[in-house]
Amino acid sequence: MDNSQKKILIVEDDQFLREFYQELLQAESYFVDVAADGEIGLSKIRSNPYDLILLDLMLPKKDGVQILRDLKAGGGKPADTSIVVLTNLGQEMVIKECFDLGAEGYLIKSALNPDQVLTEVKSYLQKS
Repeated sequence: MDNSQKKILIVEDDQFLREFYQELLQAESYFVDVAADGEIGLSKIRSNPYDLILLDLMLPKKDGVQILRDLKAGGGKPADTSIVVLTNLGQEMVIKECFDLGAEGYLIKSALNPDQVLTEVKSYLQKS
């Protein structure tokens, strides 16, 4: 599969991390879109097709869990989209809720180096 056909949305309020992930993925020829808060993220998810969404949980205006809740309430996430939660929160309750709400993966930011992030992204895109 040609990476340039794959569209990824990064919903992350930390500017350094957002730009870091964006550059990392663009270097692999993915099409990358970004959102700096939950409201922008949700509106982009609803109005654009993405293959993969990397969703931070701690976001201004609307957190990642609330985005998942809103998507589920509105009929669920887009069918061809994988949502992977990207966070430093490791609480099992939060993780379980994210999976219950339709997330397909969970990455702990502090535990992953750039190569591991790319490996994870590729594996989720292959599933979608």
